[in-house]
Amino acid sequence: MPDGITLVYLPPYSPELQPAETLWRLVDEPIVNKLVPTIDDLVNTIGARCCDLAERQTEISSRTNFAWWPKNHTPS
Repeated sequence: MPDGITLVYLPPYSPELQPAETLWRLVDEPIVNKLVPTIDDLVNTIGARCCDLAERQTEISSRTNFAWWPKNHTPS
């Protein structure tokens, strides 16, 4: 491990410590409780949803920018 880097191990289930976990509800919304006939249909549906979500930065930020989450820092 390089100097200045410290690993922090998270508990096995800790969605509140992993902001990306809050996005699953948005990603799987188009397929919840629906029959997806083929794996290709599933890949295309989820791919289209991810492209749509990429355009909705404000919504993504509101779900992942927690007050306690470290902010980006520009190295000096």
